[in-house]
Amino acid sequence: MYRTAASRLRALKGRKGYRGLARFASTSAVATKSTSGGFFSWLTGERSSSVPPLDFPLKDVALPPSLPDYVEPGKTRITTLPNGLKIASETAVNPAASIGLYVDCGSIYETPASFGATHLLERMAFKSTNNRSHLRIVREVEAIGGNVTASVSREHMSYTYDALKTYVPQMVELLVDSVRNPAFLDWEVSEQLLKVSAEVSEYSKNPQHVLLEAIHSAGYSGPYANSLLASESAVNRLNSTVLEEFVAEHYTASRMVLVASGVDHDELIKYAEPLLSDLPNVPRPAEPTPVYTGGDFRHQGDSGMTHFALAFELPGGWAKEKDAIILTVLQMLMGGGGSFSAGGPGKGMYSRLYLRVLNEHPQIQSFSAFTSIYNHTGLFGIQASTGSDFATNAIDIAVKELIAVATPGEVDQVQLDRAKQSTKSAILMNLESRMVASEDIGKQILTYGERYVQ
Repeated sequence: MYRTAASRLRALKGRKGYRGLARFASTSAVATKSTSGGFFSWLTGERSSSVPPLDFPLKDVALPPSLPDYVEPGKTRITTLPNGLKIASETAVNPAASIGLYVDCGSIYETPASFGATHLLERMAFKSTNNRSHLRIVREVEAIGGNVTASVSREHMSYTYDALKTYVPQMVELLVDSVRNPAFLDWEVSEQLLKVSAEVSEYSKNPQHVLLEAIHSAGYSGPYANSLLASESAVNRLNSTVLEEFVAEHYTASRMVLVASGVDHDELIKYAEPLLSDLPNVPRPAEPTPVYTGGDFRHQGDSGMTHFALAFELPGGWAKEKDAIILTVLQMLMGGGGSFSAGGPGKGMYSRLYLRVLNEHPQIQSFSAFTSIYNHTGLFGIQASTGSDFATNAIDIAVKELIAVATPGEVDQVQLDRAKQSTKSAILMNLESRMVASEDIGKQILTYGERYVQ
């Protein structure tokens, strides 16, 4: 083949007027005049008809009408069942749906007897139930091209199922079965405990994760100091009995919300109500009270790097919505990030910490503002990574930046307006995701009892 191609190429070169294989761009008008399929078609001896222009209308293909300039967003509808469980939905025009079951139960509800239970429950999500084996669950999800996930935070447990709208009945039934009827088979629990132990060991080597947990353990006393990860001692105590008791106590109707993004509300009620109406109606307990004490945490390492965080409490959390929004804008205003970005350090980045810190101090590898906001408390601060010989200077810089942003006249209107617009943009872009929209609806209902209009 190669010899044949080479010989034809030599013959082509020998023709009078040959100027080599030139690169050129042809328009649709030129393409219609072409009667050859090109050089490679000539090599293979093939011929093709002329190529029509790109704007040539295709036979029997009707173009859909253009979208209007304004499309009204779907409205969130909420129904409360007689047992107190809430079902909420928001319609959408896309062909897929995201359904989530959210429980008002996170690591702050753990006791010394159940430390690490939520971490293990996250790992046990969508395992064997009283009605299905784990293999059957996997097969059913794969059969419809779905995706299931579970996550835990300090205040909530989340179970979500993403698939096409045509499979809503199957999605609702499997999701409810997985959350309501876990079997907690001993061998599955033991298998996941090994993975939890490996995960704990891996995260202990991650400075950013160690910092995040250390901020809470040093800053709070009581439930909010509970770690999201099970400790080694907790892993040794956890078993199927602990999980069964924890679920029976906390997975009650008044503390659960079923949410769907992209599903008709009446259709969702029709499939979900028979599966959830018999959950026990247990009064919702009082939320654990956050007790902020402040403190200091230090851990010796030998990497030659120092990772630190300087944080302060936001009293009230999401319960004081105005303060929480101000803090979110403040985080966007200060910004920051890693020392390298596309095009060089800080290129295209206009946040204060990029311009004032990362661009001025090459010794600092990362420097960014962060927030962790909960229902009745929150944390705000700066976290950074730098060489150990520059750690003291970096901490001083963090203090100066926090003082500067609180000093009248230090933040001009242009910076503030940019931070506001960036915050709005980030919120709206995140809500374009079905799963994020579903989570937003569920957690707002658990926090406020309703969903605020965006």
